[in-house]
Amino acid sequence: MSPILLAGVDEAGRGPLVGSVFAAAVILPERYDLPGLTDSKKLSEKKRDALAVLIKEQAVSWSVASASPEEIAELNILHATMLAMSRAVHGLAVVPDKVLIDGNRVPKDLGISAEAVVKGDSKIIEISAASVLAKTARDAEMYALAERYPQYGFDKHKGYGTAQHLEALQRYGVLPEHRRDFAPVKALLAQGRLFE
Repeated sequence: MSPILLAGVDEAGRGPLVGSVFAAAVILPERYDLPGLTDSKKLSEKKRDALAVLIKEQAVSWSVASASPEEIAELNILHATMLAMSRAVHGLAVVPDKVLIDGNRVPKDLGISAEAVVKGDSKIIEISAASVLAKTARDAEMYALAERYPQYGFDKHKGYGTAQHLEALQRYGVLPEHRRDFAPVKALLAQGRLFE
């Protein structure tokens, strides 16, 4: 009997004030060589980047998807995250037998047997792999935004609501990529503080 194909799913970027929320789905082979793989939050950026390359090379199938700031504003961050996860699962070239999702919720209408696993990113290797791919994709978006708008410092705070980010928002205004339904952004929009 062939082994059950498990896909691990995780997201990155629910908390930041700017950019998309990302999700990844990964199916690993029975044998793999991914030394040091664990929850992406416990890894250095250099280690994550190196592991992302290895995961993509070794995975049976992998997929990264996102939901845009517009979709986040329209659906709210929770439902936009579920949408990104669903897109990641449906983006896999191989259909898994079961999907294991980090957290306590499963996206509706997956059409595949699925289970939520609290703290799954540090318990289940497929979810750890997905967390690395989601995080590196999200970081890549932040580096691209940092090149476009260097004054906001996205390469440093990755879009989170740090003092530096909030100060830049006050000073330069709201970008099209900012999440319009998040409180600090919403408050500035109410004052008409758009990026000039």
